[in-house]
Amino acid sequence: MKYAIIADIHANLEALETVLKDIKEQGCTHYACLGDVVGYNANPRECLDIIRDMGMPCVKGNHDELCSQEGTPDGFNPYAAEAVNWTRRQLSAEDRKWLRELKYLKLVSSFTIVHATLDGPQRWGYVFEKLAAAASFTYQNTSVCFFGHTHVPVAFIRDTVVRGGTYSKFKVEPGKKYFVNVGSVGQPRDGNPKAAYVIYDLDESSIELRRLDYDIAKTKDKILKAGLPPRLADRLDNGR
Repeated sequence: MKYAIIADIHANLEALETVLKDIKEQGCTHYACLGDVVGYNANPRECLDIIRDMGMPCVKGNHDELCSQEGTPDGFNPYAAEAVNWTRRQLSAEDRKWLRELKYLKLVSSFTIVHATLDGPQRWGYVFEKLAAAASFTYQNTSVCFFGHTHVPVAFIRDTVVRGGTYSKFKVEPGKKYFVNVGSVGQPRDGNPKAAYVIYDLDESSIELRRLDYDIAKTKDKILKAGLPPRLADRLDNGR
């Protein structure tokens, strides 16, 4: 059984379609989404429709939450806040209801999915280093948990201590716990502009990070034509 784990699509239709095509080519049979389907980019309804229609397990991201609510998006930089307000105007009442009803974490098969952290999934904490990962390991009841939110692929491993680092493919070993960021489909921030997602092969107990080129120019053009901040288009070229 092969699971495709995707996260942080952020309304980037070109990246999502590229990733879904590769997922089929790699023979994945199941899917899971770690949230932030919307926000930043110009195709929130199209991306939401795809994820919803595929019926995959999906957890709530902070952009999903804010875009489904009213009020000022506190704590967001001006570009992100402007994108939230723009996205709200694109979504139907049904879209917003679907986003609001997403859970903060889920058990899928034998692993866990969450957008941010396990120790406070509704607080939207960022996990970049071992100390933050250790807090989530305290609440992790499965050997593997996948998370997103930072848009930076990294794998933390707990055996006797917590270790962490970048990865391309590794084996899941018995007796260890893994807290794995799968990177971002729609807005990578690790200096690599290619769309990212992970394949979790339960039969061979392996986790593989995949990176894919997509039509960034088309995505940027849509952002600008929608009247979204040019900064959101420019950052895609640099993966920042």
